[in-house]
Amino acid sequence: MLARENDSLVGIRSADVYFGWSFDAEWLSASSRLRWTATPSAGVDHWPVAALDAAGITLTRGYGYHGRPMAEHAIGLLLGFSRGLFTSTRLQTRSVWWKDDLADSFFDLYGETLTIVGCGSVGVRLAEVAQSLGMHVIGVRRSPPRSEPGGIEWLPADRLLEALPRSRAVVNLLPATAETHGFFDESTFKACRPGTVFINLGRASTVDHDALRGALDQGLLAGAALDVQPRKPPSLDDPLRHHPRIVLTPKSAVFSHAYMDQAVAFFVDNLRLFLAGQPLNGAVTPTHGGTHAPH
Repeated sequence: MLARENDSLVGIRSADVYFGWSFDAEWLSASSRLRWTATPSAGVDHWPVAALDAAGITLTRGYGYHGRPMAEHAIGLLLGFSRGLFTSTRLQTRSVWWKDDLADSFFDLYGETLTIVGCGSVGVRLAEVAQSLGMHVIGVRRSPPRSEPGGIEWLPADRLLEALPRSRAVVNLLPATAETHGFFDESTFKACRPGTVFINLGRASTVDHDALRGALDQGLLAGAALDVQPRKPPSLDDPLRHHPRIVLTPKSAVFSHAYMDQAVAFFVDNLRLFLAGQPLNGAVTPTHGGTHAPH
């Protein structure tokens, strides 16, 4: 059964396979034949992972096609800060000529350090682009990668505070788990180098947003870009919308005209494995990265 989020569950009773963006745990009572649920998303924190596992139903998430658009998005946001593009947009209707205003806000990326927290396959793709701009990249992750892509300085998560004072920019790609909740808090932001840019393409729950706004107000951070917010969508009076140093994007980091073609191709490859009785790619369990498998 192929489904979109708002589709009815006509046919779920006779479905062996479900492919869609979300799945309600209540649907399990109507799906006695279901053996496999699949989502094109990399994140499954909104899926009933434990309930599916208890019912003996496999859950798979997509991977391998999120890295390119997310890397482009992160670099675009970083360039927006480094080249003063966001400052220019803000001042073009307020000032006759604002060149002098950019002198204090722009910075070079060449020779600077980028730290990527939660550095899986998406982070590696981002690192490649950042390195092409002359940046040094620190990859922070819970466990060492199976193979170490060239040029990345790898650090375990418990050594993050060593990386922050060295970094001009920090990109958060952390998943939503009990361990990552509020990971970026007041103490983390205080450890950042003054003038750091913080970009969150991971999950909103990994950031204490009051602490983030405090760090911006105190000048500890130069700016922040958030592709995810605590409320979706944020209310029109949400302080995050109106902070002069915060840029919001509407969870659009994965936007790509090739996205669904690649997602369906990934699903079809898995379908062949399913029909052949082979292990599926991207399988998720309650103990595999909590409620979110790594990118």
